[in-house]
Amino acid sequence: MNIEQRIMNDEVKKTVAVTGGRMGRMCDKKNFGLDGTRRSKQTAVDENVTFIFMIIKSAQYHCSSTSIEQCPKPVMPEYAFIGRSNVGKSSLINMILSRKGIAKTSRTPGKTQLINHFFINNEWYLVDLPGYGFAKAAYDKKKRWNKIIQEYILKRKNLLCLFVLIDSRHSPLKNDIRFMEFLGKNQIPFVIVFTKIDKLSAYAQKKNILNYKKEMLRFWETLPQIFITSATRRTGKKALLDFIEETMEYWNV
Repeated sequence: MNIEQRIMNDEVKKTVAVTGGRMGRMCDKKNFGLDGTRRSKQTAVDENVTFIFMIIKSAQYHCSSTSIEQCPKPVMPEYAFIGRSNVGKSSLINMILSRKGIAKTSRTPGKTQLINHFFINNEWYLVDLPGYGFAKAAYDKKKRWNKIIQEYILKRKNLLCLFVLIDSRHSPLKNDIRFMEFLGKNQIPFVIVFTKIDKLSAYAQKKNILNYKKEMLRFWETLPQIFITSATRRTGKKALLDFIEETMEYWNV
């Protein structure tokens, strides 16, 4: 079976993995609409019924930490966002939370240097992690950032899912592929979030995402769930919030 057939079969089966043992579940796409947003049991049958997705009622900056020991007590579910420098992480977080400037954006890549916690709806944390890749920083700083990232990802018990942000404009990059391989080997649940799709034509978007799928299927049996986003056009907000609401049901199960 060639790679294209494997991708088609994955779509036909309509099942994708949230990779890792902490969640220990599969997300069945039959509960999602064509745009990737979750449907209630009623809307899975009747498309005329509208499902109300998660509403962000409150979003507050909580703290910044240099180590996992300084993070809030692991008593609330957490969803962490990470990606290469300049992937548009802060802009995406601001879009998801409908709070302009809650995550600081900058023209200089690599400005996020701490584990930043935001308390959402008084029930879960959104975590903004330092980026990886080509940030202009001294070697010792990059080494320290990598240690912070690995410690958090491997030891944070209440991390329900890691959102790995990928710039949709680029072909598969070694740093991204290796990072996701690291997550898979350590059974860390994650999904892929393509950013900046407003910068591409529909054809280029489809081509680039297909290339990523092909590259990952060289090493992966099943692809993690994929989201398509644009902070500028607010594309993907509903799908991401639906996913968070869906997976929060696994907390304390």
